[in-house]
Amino acid sequence: MTVQLNHTIVSAHDKSASAAFLAGILGLDAPTPFGHFLVVTADNGVSLDFAETKATIVPQHYAFLISEAEFDEIFGRIRERGIRYWADPGRSRPGEINHGDGGRGVYFEDPDGHLLEVLTRPYGSGA
Repeated sequence: MTVQLNHTIVSAHDKSASAAFLAGILGLDAPTPFGHFLVVTADNGVSLDFAETKATIVPQHYAFLISEAEFDEIFGRIRERGIRYWADPGRSRPGEINHGDGGRGVYFEDPDGHLLEVLTRPYGSGA
C-alpha cells in the first residue's frame, strides 16, 4: 500500500456556504453530508471535510492541480463572481495569474479566508 492523502478537515463559520463555494468554483459535485461534516470530494478521491466552528479560524492553504481547460473554466467563474485573485501566495500581485513551470496558476480566498490555489503544472515540473 502506498501512502495517500485521504481527507482533511476544513474549518468554516458556515460549512454549507464554504463547501458550496469550493464545489461551485472547482466544478465538483455538490457537497454531501457525513456525520457533522459536509464533504467535497476531488476527482482523485481526496475529500475536504468542512466542519463548522465558532472559534477563530486560522487560514490554511489548499492547492488543486487541474488541466488547462479546467483552468479556463475555474478562472472564468472566479472573474464572473468578482472574487479577488493573485498570482502569488503573498498576495503582492493582485489581478494577475502566474505561469510557473510553463503552466498557469492563481490564488484566491474562500469565505473564511483559506487561501486556495489552482495550478496546471506541479511545482518543479519545468516548462
